[in-house]
Amino acid sequence: METSEIPQAVARLRAFNRGFSQFMGLLEPRYMGSEWSPVEARVLYEIANRQPVLARDIATFLRLDPGYLSRLIRRLIDRRHVERGRGEDARERPLVLTEAGKAAFAALDSETAAQTERLVRPLGVDGARRLDVLLAEVGALLFGEGGGEWQLRPFRVGDMGLITARQAQLYHQTYGWDRGMEALIGEITAAFLRDHQPGREQCWIAERDERMLGSVFLVEEDADTARLRLLYVEEEARGTGIGRALVRQCSDFAREAGYRRIVLWTHTVLESARRIYAAEGYRIVDRHTHDDFGKPESSESWLLEL
Repeated sequence: METSEIPQAVARLRAFNRGFSQFMGLLEPRYMGSEWSPVEARVLYEIANRQPVLARDIATFLRLDPGYLSRLIRRLIDRRHVERGRGEDARERPLVLTEAGKAAFAALDSETAAQTERLVRPLGVDGARRLDVLLAEVGALLFGEGGGEWQLRPFRVGDMGLITARQAQLYHQTYGWDRGMEALIGEITAAFLRDHQPGREQCWIAERDERMLGSVFLVEEDADTARLRLLYVEEEARGTGIGRALVRQCSDFAREAGYRRIVLWTHTVLESARRIYAAEGYRIVDRHTHDDFGKPESSESWLLEL
C-alpha cells in the first residue's frame, strides 16, 4: 500500500464514523428513543446474548472502565432489569436478565430493528444487497469477521470487467506492472466472452458473501491441449485453499472435456501460484525474459500431462 493511502483510509473511516453516528442517532442521549443510554443499551444487549456473563468479561470485550461499568450495572439492577446469579466460584456473580429485563430488551431490540429497516428501505433491493456485501467486507477487514464459507461458481455477466480491473490493480500495486498487463488481461477476458465454447472452456469465481476472492480460466489451446489463465487469489483469502481448489477445478474440467494436457504461462515472482502448480503436478518446460509489462520479468511455461 502506498503511504498516501493509509492517511486517506484513516480520514475516510473517521468521516464514516461521524456520519454513521449521526445517521443511526447514536449522539442522542437516549438510544432509539428508549429509556436507555447508548452504552446501557449495548451492555443490556451483551447480557441478553451472553448470559450468564461476568461483568469483567463485558468490560474486557467492550473496553469499558470496570468502575464505570460497575456503576452502570448497579443502575440496571436497581431498575430490576438485571440480577446477579451464582457461579461455580462463590466470588463470581454472573449477570442475567430478570423477566422485566427480558421484556425490556425484547422491546428495545424490536424497535431497533424496525428503525434500522426504515433507514435501509429507501435504498431499495439493489441498494440493500450492496450494503450487505460492503458491510460484510468492512467487518472482515476491521473486525476479522470471516463471514460464510467461500464457494466456487461459474462466471456470470459482469465478472470479466471485475476480473480485469482487480487483477490490473493488484499487479500494478504489488509488482509495478503497467498498462501492458492491463491490456493483456482485457484481451484475454474479452476473447473469452466473445469465443467461449461451452463444455470446452470455463471461468470459475471464488467468492464469499458475494465478494470475489479469486478466479481462474481454462480455455482451448488446440484439440488436445487446454490453457490455464489468469489465476489469482485476493491477499485476504490466501491460505484458505482457494488457489488449490481453482487449479484442481481446471484439471477436473479438462479431463472431463477430453483434453490430454494443460499448459500455462506464469512469472517467477508469483511464488504462491508456482507452488500450487507444482503441487498439482505441473512442470516447467521453458523460461524466458520479457519487458512487456514495463520492466524485465522472468517468465515460465508449465505443462501438466493428464
